[in-house]
Formats: sequence, C-alpha cells, structure tokens
Amino acid sequence: MRKLSADEAALWAKVTATIRPLSRDPLDIEAPKALDPKPIAAPRGRIPAPRPPASEPKRVETLQQATLDGSWDRQIRTGRLDPDRVLDLHGHTLDWAWQAIDRTLERSIASGDRVLLLITGHERKGDPPLTRGRIRAAVHDWLAASRHSSRIAAVRGAHRRHGGGGSLYIILRKN
Repeated sequence: MRKLSADEAALWAKVTATIRPLSRDPLDIEAPKALDPKPIAAPRGRIPAPRPPASEPKRVETLQQATLDGSWDRQIRTGRLDPDRVLDLHGHTLDWAWQAIDRTLERSIASGDRVLLLITGHERKGDPPLTRGRIRAAVHDWLAASRHSSRIAAVRGAHRRHGGGGSLYIILRKN
C-alpha cells in the first residue's frame, strides 16, 4: 500500500471534514495498525495438499422435510395409514392445545404408538391477529421446540380421509 501524496492528503482532509456521523454517539476510532515491513518468507519443504472439508451429516431443518421410506409415503398418499391415537384441538386455546400436544406425545411414546393424527383445523390466511387458525399456524414450531422432538420422525399433512389440510400425521420413531 502506498502513502498519499501531499495533494491527495489535503484533498482527503477536506473530504473527511465534511463527514457527519449517522448517530450522535461519539465514535471510537482506533488508529490503523502499522503493517509489518518484513516480507513473508515462502514456505520450505513439501507442502501438503489442502484437505477437503470434513463431510458432516446433513441435518434436516424441519420435521416437514424429514424423509420417510417409500412405504410410509405410499400409505399416506393412498390414505391407508391408520393412526394409533387421535388428538382433536378444535375450539381450544393456544395454551390448552400446547399442553394437550405435550401430554399426548408423552402417552404415545410411552405406549409405543407410531402414528398420531393431530386435528388442528385449517390455517386461516390473512393479517394477524386472527381468532381462528392460530393453533395450525403454531403447531410446527411447537413440535420442533417440544421436549419430544427427538422422538418425532416426521410430520406430514393428513390424507383427505383423515381431515386433509386441517390435520397432520405425526410419525414417531420406534422405541
């Protein structure tokens, strides 16, 4: 990096004099550190090839994106999946619904159930606050934050036979 000439330094001083900070808080400006004038020596000897980054297992971001094997997807698609337990949340408050989901998941896991049908009702589109559809809008976040989230293999929309867009299948992992 080269130094500014006298003309450039004078011009730069004029430019910086016209600058006003965006806030009234005092600026904490540190002086730039001097560059080390010594050149960096070239490495000696054999230089190993760069290692490829360690491959990490891909983490599924949401339970809706979790993959199931083909037989599960086929059963869901054709409506042949029979839920082991059903929880209907129609007409309940958000607090009650969260507690009911937590209790039902606990019971389902303890009894070895694999499929829970969660009836939430259809999500209402529009500007908040909405009096209807709040449970459906929050249920995916609840399941991801649940103490039982590690036991949930996937969450899928239910077949029309079980409520379609107003219901969800919660697929639990084997014990």
